[in-house]
Amino acid sequence: GRDCAMVAKLIAGNMPTRVYYVSHGGFDTHANQAGAHERLLKQFGDAMNSFVTDLGKQGNLRRVLILAFSEFGRRVSENANSGTDHGAAGPLFVFCGKTNGGIMGPQPSLDPRDLVQGDLRHQLDFRSIYATVLEQHMRVSAQEILRKRFSPVHGLFSA
Repeated sequence: GRDCAMVAKLIAGNMPTRVYYVSHGGFDTHANQAGAHERLLKQFGDAMNSFVTDLGKQGNLRRVLILAFSEFGRRVSENANSGTDHGAAGPLFVFCGKTNGGIMGPQPSLDPRDLVQGDLRHQLDFRSIYATVLEQHMRVSAQEILRKRFSPVHGLFSA
C-alpha cells in the first residue's frame, strides 16, 4: 500500500515515467496457506482500492493502467502441508485505464482430465496480454520489445 501511495504521488506530480513497478511478496505459501493467503489477498485488495481511489481523486483513473500478475501459478491440489506448490497457470489482472470489464478467455477447467500434470491449463498467454497493453495502451511496438509477435487480446480495451 505504501508503494502504491508513492506511485500515486509521482503520477500526480506529472513525472515522465511511463511504467512503475511495485511488488507484494509472501504468496509463496507451501504450508498453512488458508489464513496467510486470505490475509495477503486482503492486503492486495486494500492497496489496489486505495490506489484507484487516489487516481480517481487526481483525475488520472482513465489514463493509468494497472497490470497485476503473479510470477507463478499454484497447483490445483493441496500438498501434505496444507498449502499449494508452484503451478503453471497464474492470475493476471488488467484494470482501470480504458479497459473493458470482465473475464477475458474461457474459465480454466478443474476437471482432472483437463489438467497438465496436475496444473491448470492456461487459457491466455500472458505475453499476448502484455503485447496488447504495449500496442493499444502505451502505443509502442510490442514486437520490437518482445522480439516476437503475439496475437492481441481482442476486447481488452474500449475506445
